[in-house]
Amino acid sequence: MEDQNHYSATSCNTLRSNFPTNVLAKVKENLAFRSSKWSELNGAMGDLGTYIPIVMALTLAKDLNLGVTLLFTGIYNIITGAIYGVPMPVQPMKSIAAVAISDGPEFGIPEVMAAGICTSAVLFLLGITGLMGLVYKLIPLPVVRGIQLSQGLSFAFTAVKYIRNVQQLSKGKSAGNRPWFGLDGLVLALVCACFIVIVSGAGEDKEEDEVGGELPGESRPPAPRRRFWRALVSLPSAMIVFFLLGVVLAIIRRPRVLKEIGLGPSGIHVVKMSRHAWKQGFIKGTVPQLPLSVLNSVIAVCKMSSDLFPGKDFSATSVSVSVGLMNLVGCWFGAMPCCHGAGGLAGQYKFGGRSGGCVAILGAAKLVLGLALGTSLVKVLAQFPVGLLGVLLLFAGIELAMASRDMDSKEESFVMLVCTSVSLVGSSAALGFVCGIVAYVLLCLRKVTKDPSQIRAWMHATP
Repeated sequence: MEDQNHYSATSCNTLRSNFPTNVLAKVKENLAFRSSKWSELNGAMGDLGTYIPIVMALTLAKDLNLGVTLLFTGIYNIITGAIYGVPMPVQPMKSIAAVAISDGPEFGIPEVMAAGICTSAVLFLLGITGLMGLVYKLIPLPVVRGIQLSQGLSFAFTAVKYIRNVQQLSKGKSAGNRPWFGLDGLVLALVCACFIVIVSGAGEDKEEDEVGGELPGESRPPAPRRRFWRALVSLPSAMIVFFLLGVVLAIIRRPRVLKEIGLGPSGIHVVKMSRHAWKQGFIKGTVPQLPLSVLNSVIAVCKMSSDLFPGKDFSATSVSVSVGLMNLVGCWFGAMPCCHGAGGLAGQYKFGGRSGGCVAILGAAKLVLGLALGTSLVKVLAQFPVGLLGVLLLFAGIELAMASRDMDSKEESFVMLVCTSVSLVGSSAALGFVCGIVAYVLLCLRKVTKDPSQIRAWMHATP
């Protein structure tokens, strides 16, 4: 008995002494690139088509502290990359941002932060109590696919609007057709879109995209052609579109912007939230945001991560707690309410992100910009060609929507399309979710009444 106790104590001490080493080794593994450096850097740009327009709109319309937002979202990126080991995105809470932009002066920064804190508190409670994991297990796959398809198409529709029309981001409105030519013209956006299609194709992996392997019955292309295509598919298309073109054009459009940028971080202070701000934030912000966060930021993200990264199955509990902790800290200091999102994950994967190091690089860049330029960076972003942001958002949306292509039966496709149609027409993921669940249950009841032996097989085939 004494030997057993001694053995147990020794094992515990060994485990305790190896704990820091094990954690550091896991973090190092998660941050290590799984693809080429250019692909990972390129993937880091894949989420900016969503991030920049919303951040810029809140900064211009509501005086969001951009410097503080960059600091906190940069920290979130680094931590999530180190924990999850995949390009887990950090995106704005879109419903809260939409209410803030469209609701006028009565829904200001205090209300935005209160909405973010309330939403995150609910998600945190759902996570630590295990209820989120139960929800994840109970929701049928066709309903999840319907939410992914609706969000992907919603991103794509918004992207086309960004490309076709001049945007007043601070008001969330379009202002007429975009001119064909110019530094933010339609031709420029179309050329960039064609360039990304040629370089990235339909979204297949780089390993599959390279020319060099042979299919049965096919002859090997000549060496010069193989070298040309290898060089072409290795180009960082998002980095070229965003940095080498977008930032340069932003400066060319208004050269004085370089003189208007101030050095140094923005001041950090605690946001004062009155009782009225808490009430308005919860009613107008949390209520519409919560269903979207549960379905797209937790459920859809977990499902998509398991699809894209086999073996990297994250629990809905951990993702829910992660979203909760982010905003329960940052929102008190004026950082934009954030969540994870299947669209951001799809966008970063589309452009080559395969590791936690991808988003960690993006987080480090946000930290540097937040510390060096603070809120003055919005002067550059205000001149950025919105059409190019639309191009990045378009491909992110299409990549997310294509996750729904694995529906094998007509019943699964029916449920998915019901959920998608209602979500898009009603502009409510919650309403689409309810209709999808109702359609799924009715089909189950129909199978029971028609042939009771089929229901068990169909339900087992739909996790």
